Amino acid sequence: MDQLIVIIIGAALAGFIQGLSGFGFGLTAMSIWAWTLEPRLAAALAVFGGFTGQVIQAVTVRRGFDYKRLAPFILGGLVGLPIGVWILPRLDVPLFKALFGLFVIVVCPLMFFADRLPRITRGGRIGDALSGWLGGLMGGLGGFTGVAPTLWCALRNLEKDVQRSIIQNFNLSMLTITFVTYIATGIVTTEHLPLFAVVAPAVLIPSLMGARIYTGISDVAFRKVILCLLALSGVALLVASVPVLLTRI
Repeated sequence: MDQLIVIIIGAALAGFIQGLSGFGFGLTAMSIWAWTLEPRLAAALAVFGGFTGQVIQAVTVRRGFDYKRLAPFILGGLVGLPIGVWILPRLDVPLFKALFGLFVIVVCPLMFFADRLPRITRGGRIGDALSGWLGGLMGGLGGFTGVAPTLWCALRNLEKDVQRSIIQNFNLSMLTITFVTYIATGIVTTEHLPLFAVVAPAVLIPSLMGARIYTGISDVAFRKVILCLLALSGVALLVASVPVLLTRI
C-alpha cells in the first residue's frame, strides 16, 4: 500500500508539472519514485506516465503547431534516442546526470534574474537538431527527453505557444519510441500492467489542471515558470545521482 501511495503522489505531481509546462514528468516523478521503487520499475512507470500525459496534452492544448520548426528537433531526437539506449549499460549514468543537473542549476537562475536575456539568433535548425539529439540521448538514458530542448527554446526566447508546441510534440514522439523500445527489450512486462492502471488515472486530472493554468498565463510568466521548472529538474537530477556517487568515495 505504501508503494501505491508513492506511485500515485509521484504521478499526480508530475502530471501537473507536465500539464503546465509540456515536459518534466520523468524528472519530477523519478525524484519521488527513485527513493522507494526499483530503478527499472521507476523508469517504466515514468515513461508510461509521461507518454500518457503527453497524449492528454496533445488533445487539450493545441497551439502554434509548426511542422517545419518541429522537424529538426524530431530528427535529432531520432538519432540520439537509440544511441542513449545503446550506451546506457556502458555509461556512468549517475555522473552524467549529476553534471547535466549542475549545468541546468547554474544556467537557469542566471537567465531568470537577468534583466534582459539576449536572443540567440545563431544556430538555427542546427542548434534545434542538436538540442533534439541531446533530448533523445537523455530519453534513451532514462526518459528525460524535455530538458535540453526546453533550455534551448528558452535561450532562443521563443514565444510561449511556439515553445509549448515544440516541447510537447517532441516529448510525445520520443516517449512513444522509448516506450516501444522498453517493451521490445523487456523493461516493460505484463507485471507492470496493474501499476500502469494506477498511474494513468493519477495523471489525468492534475494534467488537465496544469493545462488549464497554462492557457491563462502571459509569455513572461510562462518563461519564468519554465526556468523555475528547469532548475527544479536539475535539482532532481542531482538528488537522484549524488547519493550514488557518494557511495563510491
